[in-house]
Amino acid sequence: MSKVKVGIIGCGNISSIYLKNCPNFEHLDLIACADLDMERAKARAAEFGLPHAYSVDELLADPQIQIVINLTIPAAHAEVCIKSLEAGKHVYVEKPLAVTREEGQRILELASSKGLLVGSAPDTFLGGGIQTCAKLIQDGLIGTPVAATAFMMSRGHESWHPAPEFYYELGGGPMFDMGPYYLTALIALLGPIHRVTGSTRITFPERTITSQPKAGTKIEVKTPTHITGTIDFDNGAIATITTSFDIMVGTELPHLEIYGSTGTLRVPDPNTFGGPVKLRRAGSKEWEEISLTHRYADNARGLGVADMAHAILTGVPHRASGELGYHVLEAMHGFHDASAEGKHYIMKSTCSKPALLDPAFTL
Repeated sequence: MSKVKVGIIGCGNISSIYLKNCPNFEHLDLIACADLDMERAKARAAEFGLPHAYSVDELLADPQIQIVINLTIPAAHAEVCIKSLEAGKHVYVEKPLAVTREEGQRILELASSKGLLVGSAPDTFLGGGIQTCAKLIQDGLIGTPVAATAFMMSRGHESWHPAPEFYYELGGGPMFDMGPYYLTALIALLGPIHRVTGSTRITFPERTITSQPKAGTKIEVKTPTHITGTIDFDNGAIATITTSFDIMVGTELPHLEIYGSTGTLRVPDPNTFGGPVKLRRAGSKEWEEISLTHRYADNARGLGVADMAHAILTGVPHRASGELGYHVLEAMHGFHDASAEGKHYIMKSTCSKPALLDPAFTL
């Protein structure tokens, strides 16, 4: 069986699930990891039995490695992606694709000029939960999609994260932190976006860290922490999305719902791969839980990399694509722009609605 050799750059917290999962995919051969902190790279390599612990430059110079998985902090996403592409590697990057639209465009343009692929997290939409929802919509179980709602409501990260300052800097906030999961899921279910509008605010200009080791430290908030947007999709459906770090005492709002002409679909948390998937049909007063039609219901981060490796081997387009990642990035900026300018933001990019996975296919 053909495999694609893979290396990881960035050995922080998120790397552990990729290091654990990559060997479980048929088309991936994970052989190396790298980090600015060489000792951290060595520790990860020893922990997961990798043959190579590299510096970043050493990993990029290894001719065996075909895909770089970029797990650096968002501010470094573009730089590492561009270096990887310049080294002749395909690249898959954690969300978001980049911090700015200009950086995202540069990544895609460079990849196109070199005939290389770009993939971008999240790949949770490839899990059994959202794939089941996409199949139900495709099969007409809710009729014609009319509208959707999406809610990511939390109190922010300063109560639990060891270093939460970034989440309140430019490029942070709830939209850039969690919006990619919700927007990617909506695009996977409803297709590309035509325009967005939004209202944003900084509710608390200063926050106090209560988690260790920085308890008591004050954070100046520099990015909106409550964003409500309206999305007009190319297919005519309209969605409302709210992402917030200002919900201090919780909520019972659903993560995602899709409203159709003959039914409503309750979509599972888009930051997970599984269910539950719930359907309420026209005329019924009850929700019914739908058995998942697709596999990968557990935490399968790395699934998007495996799908990209399959694309490299076969020429079939991959689903968690750079174009999808850029479309999400542009929409996130669009909400902020629309609020600042008091008008709709018309999307300049588009993307293909990702094809459904074959339920019987194993990556």
